Amino acid sequence: MSSISLKLGYKYLKSNKGGLFSFTTLLAIVGLSIGISSLIVVTSVMNGFEKELENRILGVIPHSILVSNDPINDYKFLIDEVKYNKEIIDASPYISIQGLISSSYESKGVSIIGIDADNETNMSIVPDYMLLGSLENLNEKNSIVIGSILAANLGVYAGDEINITTSDIKTSIIGSYPISVNLKIVGIYELKTEIDQYMTFISHETAQKLKNLEKNQTISIRLKTKNLFEADRISAEVIEETASIPYGNYDGLSYISWKSSHGTLFEAIKFEKLLISLMLFLIIAVASILVLSTVVMTVKSKEREIGILQTIGATKIQIILIFFTQGLFVSFLGIIIGLILGFICTLNLNNLISFIETLLGRSLLEAYFINYFPYYIDYIQILIICFISLIISLFASLIPSFRAVRLNPIEILRHE
Repeated sequence: MSSISLKLGYKYLKSNKGGLFSFTTLLAIVGLSIGISSLIVVTSVMNGFEKELENRILGVIPHSILVSNDPINDYKFLIDEVKYNKEIIDASPYISIQGLISSSYESKGVSIIGIDADNETNMSIVPDYMLLGSLENLNEKNSIVIGSILAANLGVYAGDEINITTSDIKTSIIGSYPISVNLKIVGIYELKTEIDQYMTFISHETAQKLKNLEKNQTISIRLKTKNLFEADRISAEVIEETASIPYGNYDGLSYISWKSSHGTLFEAIKFEKLLISLMLFLIIAVASILVLSTVVMTVKSKEREIGILQTIGATKIQIILIFFTQGLFVSFLGIIIGLILGFICTLNLNNLISFIETLLGRSLLEAYFINYFPYYIDYIQILIICFISLIISLFASLIPSFRAVRLNPIEILRHE
């Protein structure tokens, strides 16, 4: 009898006119498919934004920097001491300067970063995203590396010279004036993020000259931690360890982690992903109501058949199984189609966005920290989405199934 229950459950999916599916069944499948595919696309994109923030933004922005009110003396010794901490991958001198970069065409406000060019491969991903030149070229005297968008805005290319003016004041016998220097562009990088618009790199030695520092001094120490989400704790531990060094004046150190500059953006993405996921699960809930409606209408239209089955000895479990099978078929088809559509849309998302941007004549991502749609498919997350959707849909199909077994066959068949 159980095999008959499965056959009847499949038969009730079809239209009375001989179609593959009835209209209500088709509506339930489409609704569930749209909900599943939408949830897969959105969660994959939000995961992609998280990954890009972690890899592209935090791959350039320091995980944490150690700072002091005064220039840090004997910074090489301090770096060696910091590296003893097992949770520190590497450390290097770091000087951040705000300034104005000018060419013969344009002027832009930029962030000028003084780095150890030979060690930057261990500290950031910028060396992997060089369009022209290399960061090691910063070892040349009076050189600079800039982003591709900044280069386009300034109308400059590798080999051209630009002028850097900082906010620091230099005093001489003729008066006080901002520090200004001409630098040669020895490299152009492209991360495809907003960083390309404002961040420039110079050697640590050049930055020392701009800040009037001695050779053994720096402004801050950049830290790269094994777990960037624990950067605050690790930095605090490093400061505590360095404060106990018997020689050297390192007890006035403090730290600034990446959470101060980009932490709110990261938290906003996580919160938005949660809210959007909840909203899209409501779509799945609505689709589950369509499944419920489909089974309810089937039960109503098949009351005579239910009465006959009960009179020939069908058990309650067998009757429930008929309509539960119908709900199972609808749920399974909706989830499978939704999975296929979700993967297709996710993998072709950037092509779709490019087409829409062409139609609109504007960029849809100009206000965001990256200028393309990233995605990261988390298969465990998708499995959870499908499992929860299946449970909701099957629960919706059980409600009318239990109603079917409460029908009185005598009352149903007496009018036949």
